[in-house]
Amino acid sequence: MEAFKEGYEFFEKNSGNFAGHAAGVHYIDAVESEIKKLVNNLNEFKSSGALIDTLKGDAAEFWHGGTFNIKAVINSSKNRVQVDRSHDFGSPDITGVNFDAKFGLKYYKDATSTAKQQSKSIIDCYNDYKPKGIKDEFPIYLEKRSIDKEIDPNTTVYFEQHRIVPSDQLEEINAILESKGREYSINSPKGFNKYEDTLNFLSDRVKDNKGNESIPLSKQEAHDLAQLAKEGSVNPEDLHLTTEELIKYTNILRQAYKAGLTAATISMALRVAPEILNAIAYLIKNGEIEEGQLKKIGFLAITGAGEGFVRGTVSAAITASCKAGLCGSAMKSIDPSVVGAVTVLVMNSMKNSYQVTTGNMSRSEMVNELIKEMFVTTCALSMGSVSQSLIEIPVLGYLIGSFVGSVAGSVIYSSIYNP
Repeated sequence: MEAFKEGYEFFEKNSGNFAGHAAGVHYIDAVESEIKKLVNNLNEFKSSGALIDTLKGDAAEFWHGGTFNIKAVINSSKNRVQVDRSHDFGSPDITGVNFDAKFGLKYYKDATSTAKQQSKSIIDCYNDYKPKGIKDEFPIYLEKRSIDKEIDPNTTVYFEQHRIVPSDQLEEINAILESKGREYSINSPKGFNKYEDTLNFLSDRVKDNKGNESIPLSKQEAHDLAQLAKEGSVNPEDLHLTTEELIKYTNILRQAYKAGLTAATISMALRVAPEILNAIAYLIKNGEIEEGQLKKIGFLAITGAGEGFVRGTVSAAITASCKAGLCGSAMKSIDPSVVGAVTVLVMNSMKNSYQVTTGNMSRSEMVNELIKEMFVTTCALSMGSVSQSLIEIPVLGYLIGSFVGSVAGSVIYSSIYNP
């Protein structure tokens, strides 16, 4: 029973480290998962029979959708987009999954062609298709495409969609649309101005209002990307889609702060839980609550939250920085559990060293404590990794395994050390 108590106390003291470590690992894994998803989607075009000039538009769709999602994960945002691959009349190429936004992409040979396609009206489409053998009158044409018959024929096909164009054509397209928009407003002041509508929604990237956006892509870059995709040779290093290049220290610090807040809450709950149980037992036995117990609970809540925040923030920052490669390629290849163990041991050694200098702990006790912590920490982190693979809930699955590992490690160590 004593060993179980020691295991609980070890887990309670280091739960901030474990929570921060788990949050750091999950953060980098989520970014790498989105990168891998984008690369796999592009390489699936290897079996496509389409020409490169046709394929570059498809590659651009996945590029903008994929890089937006990567950026959203880096920013810890829940916003995501999906590439719809729909060929319905006027349908968007990319839509928001959990936010309301639609995006249509056009990657044509020059700015004039791209501007023309992005600003094409419903009547323009009808006039383009009629010479190809379409016998339907305009009302029938609208009905077959589920378009309101009362709509202004000059309304753009991609009405209320964000129009995404090649980054190297954006400036020229802006100038073209502004010029044509002024001319149209003079000649048809009461009609729907398709050029102004397109201009208002024009951009070279997919973005939301939360600071997430895709990486702009030029026409030539789209062409080169399509070539790589057709060969099945897309890799993240060539596209500069690696955690080392995409994740900045500001992203790490923001994520570490959030992990610290989570760790603070967990540490506070674990630290005050035994005292709350004692207070309840005292209340049942004596019919009242002892004032000193309430003071103790309050003090433990403050110290537990403070220590948990520091431990969680530091562990998350160190783990994420190493796993992202910001501390060098050598550190990126190290097992995250090793980084987590070292972080725990260093922070505990700093605390114990202070206890030695103040005379509250002898050097031999510090050494024994270090040896024990090395063993129990290894058990806790190992069980945490196993548990996370079985319980796929970020942080929670890891903490459950860490608790089991802490108790088991303490029991095993005590059974070996005492004899």
